[in-house]
Amino acid sequence: MPAATVAAMHLAGADEIYLLGGVQAVAALAVGTETIGSVPMIAGPGNAYVAEAKRQLFGEVGIDLFAGPTEILVVADEHADPFVVAVDLLSQAEHGPDSPAVLVTTSEALGREVERHVERLLPTMPTRDFAGPAWRDHGEIVVVDSLDEAFAVADSYASEHVEILTEEPRRALERMRDYGALFLGEGTCVSYGDKVIGTNHVLPTRGAARYTGGLWVGKYLKTVTYQEVTDPSSSALLGEVCGRAARVELFEGHARSGDVRAAKYAGAALPWNEEAGA
Repeated sequence: MPAATVAAMHLAGADEIYLLGGVQAVAALAVGTETIGSVPMIAGPGNAYVAEAKRQLFGEVGIDLFAGPTEILVVADEHADPFVVAVDLLSQAEHGPDSPAVLVTTSEALGREVERHVERLLPTMPTRDFAGPAWRDHGEIVVVDSLDEAFAVADSYASEHVEILTEEPRRALERMRDYGALFLGEGTCVSYGDKVIGTNHVLPTRGAARYTGGLWVGKYLKTVTYQEVTDPSSSALLGEVCGRAARVELFEGHARSGDVRAAKYAGAALPWNEEAGA
């Protein structure tokens, strides 16, 4: 781990810092060791092995979300710069050979230009061993008739990162709903989210954006409730309603818990024979 990362964790107020990683780190944190206490929750990104370790340990500990390969989807119209689009697609393809990089565009001409730029840029990338297979096996260029269709297609992918390179990028805020994070306009790229802009980049992948967002402070908060009925007449009324509702659902034992309170606090007759149990 880079020394700068450790220093940042310390300055941010981390109580304990352990320099370890991989599956063994996940296991140590989940079950504990002689020197590391077990934790209630494990969060954060990792490779495929780390993701699988988290999946298998879910239940033993809480996790933030099931994470797959990094994804990027770019929505572009005819006003987009094809060179910028190509560079941004490859910026995420270098995460690994199974990272999808998808362009959805209203302009076939732009799509063909992007493809030419990608093919020219790939051989020059130090990470081409990862980015090359990712583009070859998981790269896509989808041409649509309108921006509304582009937004609909993008929603169907529910991609982790969605970059909007259109003349009016903020239209996506009104038209889209299924994505991990939106990056609006040419001045904003997915790499900013990964490295410098400050927003969380532990985001849903593999279509999970249809039902969840990314890691946020709420993931570290546990909601608990308590109940207390102190007024006997209120408890009696609740008991009557509980009895009716429970019997509709064929839960006789639940009903009787309500019955005894209606009987004790309001003098209601028990609808069952206490001695015979019927």
